[in-house]
Amino acid sequence: MPVLQLIFILVIIGLVLWLVNTFIPMEPRIKNILNVVVIICVVLWLLSVFLGVNWGSFGDIRVGHPR
Repeated sequence: MPVLQLIFILVIIGLVLWLVNTFIPMEPRIKNILNVVVIICVVLWLLSVFLGVNWGSFGDIRVGHPR
């Protein structure tokens, strides 16, 4: 993914989050939860872009002895 496209997407996400926080009346606790969820999703997306982490492959991991 080109760097300019990545920066553009991050700016759009930040702008939308700012618009929601500024113009939609919500309880501050809900705004905090929304901000945390968006930040976690963006960090996970950036990890998948830069490190090639495939979150779908974690379902194949088994813990313990097979029966």
